[in-house]
Amino acid sequence: MDLLQNYADEKEGDLDEPANQNYGSLNSSALESPDSSPPRLLPSKSAAPNVDDTTLALTVAQARQTQSRPIDPSQHFIAYNPTYEQLWAPIYGPAHPYAKDGIAQGMRNHKLGFVEDASIDSFVFDEQYNTFYKYGYAADPAGNNYVGDFEALEKNNGVSVYNIRQNEQKKRKLEKKQEAEEVDGTAVDVDPAEFNNPATDTWLMKNRKSPWAGKKEGVQTELSEEQKKYAEEYAKKKEEKGNAGGEKGEHVEDKSTFHGKEETDYQGRSWIAPPKDAKAANDHCYIPKRLVHTWSGHTKGVSAIRFFPKYGHLILSAGMDTKVKIWDVVNSGKCMRTYMGHSKAVRDISFCNDGTKFLTASYDKNIKYWDTETGQVIRTFSTGKIPYVVKLNPDDDKQNILLAGMSDKKIVQWDMNTKEITQEYDQHLGAVNTITFVDSNRRFVTSSDDKSLRVWEFGIPVVIKYISEPHMHSMPSISLHPNTNWLAAQSLDNQILIYSTRERFQLNKKKRFAGHIVAGYACQVNFSPDGRFVMSGDGEGKCWFWDWKSCKVFRTLKCHEGVCIGCEWHPLEQSKVATCGWDGLIKYWD
Repeated sequence: MDLLQNYADEKEGDLDEPANQNYGSLNSSALESPDSSPPRLLPSKSAAPNVDDTTLALTVAQARQTQSRPIDPSQHFIAYNPTYEQLWAPIYGPAHPYAKDGIAQGMRNHKLGFVEDASIDSFVFDEQYNTFYKYGYAADPAGNNYVGDFEALEKNNGVSVYNIRQNEQKKRKLEKKQEAEEVDGTAVDVDPAEFNNPATDTWLMKNRKSPWAGKKEGVQTELSEEQKKYAEEYAKKKEEKGNAGGEKGEHVEDKSTFHGKEETDYQGRSWIAPPKDAKAANDHCYIPKRLVHTWSGHTKGVSAIRFFPKYGHLILSAGMDTKVKIWDVVNSGKCMRTYMGHSKAVRDISFCNDGTKFLTASYDKNIKYWDTETGQVIRTFSTGKIPYVVKLNPDDDKQNILLAGMSDKKIVQWDMNTKEITQEYDQHLGAVNTITFVDSNRRFVTSSDDKSLRVWEFGIPVVIKYISEPHMHSMPSISLHPNTNWLAAQSLDNQILIYSTRERFQLNKKKRFAGHIVAGYACQVNFSPDGRFVMSGDGEGKCWFWDWKSCKVFRTLKCHEGVCIGCEWHPLEQSKVATCGWDGLIKYWD
C-alpha cells in the first residue's frame, strides 16, 4: 500500500512539472513577441513656442516690490489695492513738505508732525520758553535735567527769566531813577565815581542818548495867522464829520399819528402782534384773479411796499408824499399809523426780522430807524448823500448792522448801537441800487447804475466776483428765490435774468422771463413763497406772472393807472398779492 501511495505521488509530480514548464515558456514567448512590447519612456513635446521665464520672473518680483514699498504721496491714483501696512507706513523723502520726519499720516495732529499732550502749567511753560530764548537753556519736562547750552547754564547758575539776578535789579532801579530825574528834574543820589566812570552802568544810563542828537526846540506857544485859519477850517470839517448822524440831511421834526381805535386790546396785546391762528394753509401757491381791497391814503405815488415778516397781517408803504404808512391786512383794512419824519420822497423801506422796527431811506439824505409800534425814531443816519437802498443783516445776532447803497457809489455799513460807520464798500462806478444777501448771509450781491453786479464777503470791502458784460443793462431790482439758489434780476432791457448764487454766480441762459415793458422804471421783481411763479410790475400798470419751470407768461393783471412799481406775495396766504403804483394806490389781489 505504501508503494502504491508513493507511486501515485510521483505521478502527480510528473504531471505538474510540464504544466509549469509550459507556463514559463508561454510567458517567455509572450515577452519576446513584438506585438506585446513593453511601454517606452519618450521625451514630451509641446506645440507652444519656447518662452523666456526670466522676464516673467522679473515682472513678478517688481510687482511684489511695488506692493511692499511705501506709497508715493505725490501719486494721484494707484493701479492696485494697497495693503494696510502701506497706507499707514511712514512717508519717506522730500516729496511731501510736511512729512520729512517720516511720521505716519494718521498719527499727524499738527502741520509739523505729532504733538503729544503734556500736563504742564502754562506759567511754567512760559517761564521755560522765555528762558530758553534768552539764555539758551531750559528745564526738561520729562525729568530733572536741562537741555540747551550747558555753559550758559553754569554761568547763570540755572536762573530763569522770572528769577532776576541782583545786578539786573540794580540796573532796573537805576533806569527808574534816571527816568524820574528826567521827568521831575530832581537829582539822584549816586556815587560821583560811578557817575563819571564809563565802565559803570550809571555812566551808560546817563549817556545812553547819542552825543550828536539835537536838542528839541520848545513848543511854539503862539500860532501864526495862517495856522489859526487852517486850524479853524480843520475844526469845522471835524465837526461836520462828527455830526454824520443827520446834520448833513435836511432836518424835519419826527412825528407819528395812530389811526386805530386802541393801541392795545383787552388782553394787553399790541396792535402789531400777529394773530395767533396765522399759519399757512398749504404749500401750493395760486395766481390771483380778482381785486379784493384797495388802500388809498398817499397823496402821491407809492414807491415801495413790504409785508410784515413771517405773518403778513400788516403792510408797510413808502410814499413820494414823504410819509410812511402801515395798513391792516387781516381785519379792518384801514391805515393803522402814519410815520412823518422826512422832507422829501421816501425811496426804500425795510423791516427787521421780527417786524418791531423798520428802516426808511429818503431823498432828503437821511436814513431813519423807526419803532413800528410807537412811531418813535430810534436812530438817524446820514453821510450827506442820497441813500437808494437800505438793508439790515438778516442774521438774528447782527440785526444792529445796517447796509445802505448810496448815490456816491458807496455801500456804507453802520453799527446802529454805536452809530459809527464800521465799513465802506467802495468799488462801484455808479449809484448803488440793490443789496441782496446770499450764501447763508455770508456774502451779498449789489447792483449799480454802472451796469454791473458785484459780490462781496460781508465785512470785507474787496469784490470777490465782478459780473459785467457789454450786453448787460442796469438792474434796479433783485430778488432771491425761496430755495436761495437763484437770483432774479430786473434788467432794463425788458427782461428778467436769473443768476446762480453758487461759487461762480453764473447767468442761467436757459431761464429768461420777458414780455413786460420796464425800460426806465425800477419795477420790483418777486417770487411766490413756493418758488413756482415769478412776478413783476411794468411801466404800463400791469402785473405779470411767469411759470418758473417753463418761463412762459402765466397771467397778466391790469393793476394801476401808470406804473406798477412794486409787488409782494403774501407770506402765508398763498393766492394773495399786493401791488403798488404811482397812482398812489395799494391794491390787494386774490
